[in-house]
Amino acid sequence: MYAERASRLAGAVIWTGDGAGRVLPDGCMDLLWNEGRLLVAGPDTRAYVTGGAPSNWAGLRFYPGTAPAFLGVPAHELRDRRVELADLWPAPEVRRLRSRIEKAPDPATALEEIALGRATPPDPVLHALVTALDAGRPVAVTADELGLGPRQLHRRSLAAFGYGPKTLARILRLRRALALAGAGVPFAETAVRSGFADQAHLARDVKELAGVPLERLLAVG
Repeated sequence: MYAERASRLAGAVIWTGDGAGRVLPDGCMDLLWNEGRLLVAGPDTRAYVTGGAPSNWAGLRFYPGTAPAFLGVPAHELRDRRVELADLWPAPEVRRLRSRIEKAPDPATALEEIALGRATPPDPVLHALVTALDAGRPVAVTADELGLGPRQLHRRSLAAFGYGPKTLARILRLRRALALAGAGVPFAETAVRSGFADQAHLARDVKELAGVPLERLLAVG
């Protein structure tokens, strides 16, 4: 059973679930709690299919581009990875946080409070980049509007999102399409409204990024 709510941390989401299923790329990174372990889910470029028996999970999903400032690690170092927080932070600090969460009545809220305690102001340029790409603005046009050259934009995107701006735009386009198709919009119309060339283009991207056809993805969801 999966449930989520908006976090007090700007743009973030708090969620709980059994950890089973297919996790799709979304431009985000998560701080995770599972059976006494603190982990980090790096930015995905393809679907991540969980394995093992279902168990109790809690997570804080950061707004795209904001997790590296919290973690102190560039996003590209964690791309398509799940790692122990102790691999990134000093062990005594992680033990202290683990004890704090274990004593808390709600692990998800404890994760949120930890993130709030280390929060830094979001980078307005990165926020503007996500907003523009999520609205379907072309990467080159967005870069010009933000006053960033191609290399500078790519470098900043790697550090913040784990991949370049074109990959981020592609992932955000997929999320737009899934929202429309999930609401019952016909696939051909979904493709056009999401920014795909046509329905075949939508189908190829879904299969490559999600690992299954759109029809199956929606049936599972």
